[in-house]
Amino acid sequence: MTIVAPPTAAPAQPAPPDAVEARVRALGRHIAAGQAKAGRTRTRVLEDRGMELLARDPALRAALFRLVDVAPATSGRRDLAAHLASLLGEAQAADAPAGGFLRRASVTARSAATGRASGPAVGAVAGLAVHRMATRFIVGEDPADAVPTLAGLWESGAAATVDLLGEATVTTAEADRYARRCDEALRTLARAAQTWPARPTLDVVPRVNLSVKVTALTAKVKAEAPEIGIADASHRLRGLLRTAKAVGAHLHVDMESMASRDLITQLVIDLLGEPEFRTGLSAGIVLQAYLRDADEQLDQLLDGIQQPFTVRLVKGAYWEHETVEARQHGWDSPVYLNKVESDRSFERLTKRLLDHRPHVKVAIASHNVRSIAHALALAPDRDLELQVLRGLGDDLQVALTDMGLRVRTYCPVGDLVAGMSYLVRRLLENTSNDSFLLSRSRGTDLDQLLAKP
Repeated sequence: MTIVAPPTAAPAQPAPPDAVEARVRALGRHIAAGQAKAGRTRTRVLEDRGMELLARDPALRAALFRLVDVAPATSGRRDLAAHLASLLGEAQAADAPAGGFLRRASVTARSAATGRASGPAVGAVAGLAVHRMATRFIVGEDPADAVPTLAGLWESGAAATVDLLGEATVTTAEADRYARRCDEALRTLARAAQTWPARPTLDVVPRVNLSVKVTALTAKVKAEAPEIGIADASHRLRGLLRTAKAVGAHLHVDMESMASRDLITQLVIDLLGEPEFRTGLSAGIVLQAYLRDADEQLDQLLDGIQQPFTVRLVKGAYWEHETVEARQHGWDSPVYLNKVESDRSFERLTKRLLDHRPHVKVAIASHNVRSIAHALALAPDRDLELQVLRGLGDDLQVALTDMGLRVRTYCPVGDLVAGMSYLVRRLLENTSNDSFLLSRSRGTDLDQLLAKP
């Protein structure tokens, strides 16, 4: 592996602002060049074209939002395809700009649903398309099924964090079942990872990393009474922390919408404060930069957790949900309403996190090359981790691993029906009109994208 980035020695004094900006630009161009070298297959180019159509078409985006609502009630891929065909048909009737794409997608989905071909082998093609969609983003139907892909990532120089797909839990039995799935995943992945070859860049932290959702560990999430959810989820999350500690894995707690933010934050602080977890455990939590009070949440974490812990800094994937809900209830929006404010928050929080090392182990999760370059410019010692999404950040993963950086890829595991909400949320997040990925695909000047927000 070739390390081609600028020198690694930490400066005795903070670099002046102009020097930092020059370094950000140089690193950004270097990363972008690495992405270009990574290349894309013809299939990937076609898939990316479909995602751009999604970004331009409000009717199609609305159809996918509605699909998220019905997906949990569907009985399988065929039933899911029937609902998709219906929703796409409604979007087509709205005479949207991607009308041709919608017609083809609707016919394909309907054929998959009925099992009958309306053209030569179109049913088989639809089945392959659904499978292809699943495998681009989802690495296996269960942890054992995912092991070969995870081992391949490790061989290529990237670690992974596994997310067991499934959204909000509504019964105690579902919460118990999700906890058991997570426990088994930790044990299965820990056994598999023992055989993987040494990777000095990656082996500074546990090889196995599991991301868990607290809203799947309790059916009692109430924004106005977080203590109820904390009491109900504590024993399940405590059990997973014990297993992670026993098998030498990292357990990371994901953050979701504002309705569960206070519950999750206090739950993690409470459990990591228990004597059995103050040493020998690797654990972490997510911080969402698009929240107006993200600095206050970071203060709460820094004050409440005494031992070293990991913070994964993200922009946030629930922007549309939060803004719509705030509008419906007449609330002030909890999230910044324009990209520049979120980008400034991300860079401010990046600096704060890096300044609190080693108490905080920093993980920067972004596909925005400017945000990544800014973090690297502030951390010339490279003591941080960079995280990307499977299926959306693959070329970025290659570019960063080629620079000798520690990279972790977020890998969902589960079936397509369970994963539909995740897939749609990621598609909408990364095809919003102001996303870095979409701007690059449309040919926006790189220097413009690397400008200080």
